[in-house]
Amino acid sequence: MMIRALTGRLFVLLIIVFIQSGCSSNTSRNPHSDVLFDVPTPVPGNPIITDKFTADPAAIVYKDTVYLYVGHDEAPPNTFYDLNEWLVYSSTNMVDWQEHPVPLRATDFSWAIDDAWASEVIERDGKFYWYVTVQHNEDHHGKAIGVAVSDSPLGPFKDARGSALITNDMTEDVNISWDDIDPTVWIEENGQAYLFWGNTQLYWAKLKDNMIELEGEIQRINLPKFTEAPYIHKKGDYYYLSYAYDFPEKTAYAMSDNIEGPWYFKGILNEVAGHSNTNHQSIINYKGKDYFIYHNGSFPTTGDSFRRSVCIDYLYYNPDGTLKRIVMTTEGVSAAE
Repeated sequence: MMIRALTGRLFVLLIIVFIQSGCSSNTSRNPHSDVLFDVPTPVPGNPIITDKFTADPAAIVYKDTVYLYVGHDEAPPNTFYDLNEWLVYSSTNMVDWQEHPVPLRATDFSWAIDDAWASEVIERDGKFYWYVTVQHNEDHHGKAIGVAVSDSPLGPFKDARGSALITNDMTEDVNISWDDIDPTVWIEENGQAYLFWGNTQLYWAKLKDNMIELEGEIQRINLPKFTEAPYIHKKGDYYYLSYAYDFPEKTAYAMSDNIEGPWYFKGILNEVAGHSNTNHQSIINYKGKDYFIYHNGSFPTTGDSFRRSVCIDYLYYNPDGTLKRIVMTTEGVSAAE
């Protein structure tokens, strides 16, 4: 009887120990709750900048460093866009970002009055050309595209023309004052440069070798539910034209084997980016990996459509060259080596 009683007590003790230790060797217990954790809680990598609201990313790779140009959202919560300057950050691993002095403001253009909206930088022959969206003064009502130039990707930048490259009265396809926004630039291997831009209607034109004048007529591309934010990149033999699709904006894309088209619509690339009506992308290859840089409005408690935050996730290609749909993540990307 004594042996049987001891055996029974030992069995009960083993059950208690088993319950207290958890049902799996991979499970840890939070001592302050009854929640069991099978995996660690995610470590946020997105957004990549947390001390300012940043939007409309544009990135370039130059001499093994990534330079990221963004608009600075300064609006109070749930109001409207308030951007007065652009910011620049640099990184050599896509994770650690160094902020540099403000390189350019909307008011650095004497003919502009405000609105440092979406922009893009490109390097040519050791100079850096920054194509920007601003609000023109009363001489040309509406949004306009200007060009600034610098000898360094960090600036300082200065107005390269003394006047706008594109004004609202140069395009009359749609009856709005903001159809000339969101410039993106591409340079072919033969040196021919192209400018794409637009809202509601997508425009493109060739640029002269000096990068600050149009060459030839303004052309049009009609894509399904085009809203804004065109972006050109190339991989292998294919050109990719991604853009903001519908509203609230998703990102869609088209493909071509020629920068001048025809363009073949391929579908959605990215869904609505959390808590943001807009979607604006930049795509780069760096140290052997492809990156999709975008913004959302999901910064905890204070982010919204007018207080956005830049994020980065990986971009993947299918064997036929089409793009896999973006998976937006909390964790973001790992350090590039």
